[in-house]
Amino acid sequence: MLRAITDYLIESENKAGLRSAKNRLGHVIEHIALTGAGVKVAQIDRKWVDGFRSAMAAKLTPKGTKRSLSHIEGCVLQLIAVINSTPGERASFKAEQQKEVSNSPTYRADIATMAKMFEYCLRPAGGRSDKERLMIAANRAPLLRYLRLAVATWARPDAIYDVRPDQWHSAARVLNLNPIGRRQTKKFRPTVPIPHQLAPWLDDMGEQWLAVSTIKYAWGKMAKHIGLPGNAQAGEKLIRRSVSTIVRKRIGEEHWRQGEMMLGHVKMSISDIYAVPDPANLGLALAATESIIDEIEKLAPGAFARPKVMLRAVK
Repeated sequence: MLRAITDYLIESENKAGLRSAKNRLGHVIEHIALTGAGVKVAQIDRKWVDGFRSAMAAKLTPKGTKRSLSHIEGCVLQLIAVINSTPGERASFKAEQQKEVSNSPTYRADIATMAKMFEYCLRPAGGRSDKERLMIAANRAPLLRYLRLAVATWARPDAIYDVRPDQWHSAARVLNLNPIGRRQTKKFRPTVPIPHQLAPWLDDMGEQWLAVSTIKYAWGKMAKHIGLPGNAQAGEKLIRRSVSTIVRKRIGEEHWRQGEMMLGHVKMSISDIYAVPDPANLGLALAATESIIDEIEKLAPGAFARPKVMLRAVK
């Protein structure tokens, strides 16, 4: 079984969702190590999987919380994918339907709370000197960049991590959240209009938007500092859920189709990228997002506004 998992990950190296697959299969590998490393693919049956489910349910997360049923079933789904990709093998068990085990977060951050996130990055508390506080702010720069793109695009975390310069169409002020060459999955990544407040930052993106592979640890520290709720209510997708909820109220149900397209829940049929920001397409959602950014900026100056004088490195 361990060889099958290794082969699966090697074959998935350039596929979407590899990070999640490694995480889920890591739990499977750990269980195999504890119960018998020599287990064969054909021996992974319903009884074995039920034992895996029980072990996962009993094992606490690093934060000391219980693992969600949806996370456990996600691991089972990944195990099924490995088995079914092995020549001559077919999984003899099924995963529980995600909609039956998922407990979707209900918490949404208001504009004041999102402003606190930006304040946490821009003006750190503590530190023994201004120099030390500047160093702390520099360490939080990736989180700040994550927040900016999350608010502006409503994108999922994995899409934000992937953003590169060739996805940004500056003249049209449109960002394709799906990298060139990446096959779309069920979690569709749309092409979205970019608020005017973020466009200059994307113009100076560099080699990629985020220079780190994850901001999960930084997000956790920020969440604790500003008092966000626990129990999986306020993870990295919180911005996506919160901004879309606010926009839905502002543009009304009659125009919410634009919000569904921004989220990737409904696929667009707009071939001309210059037409994407039009009010008839995604322009109303864009205008509402820009108004949210303006309100955040008032509460947390510098959240999106660029310094009037940008220092350049001396060559």
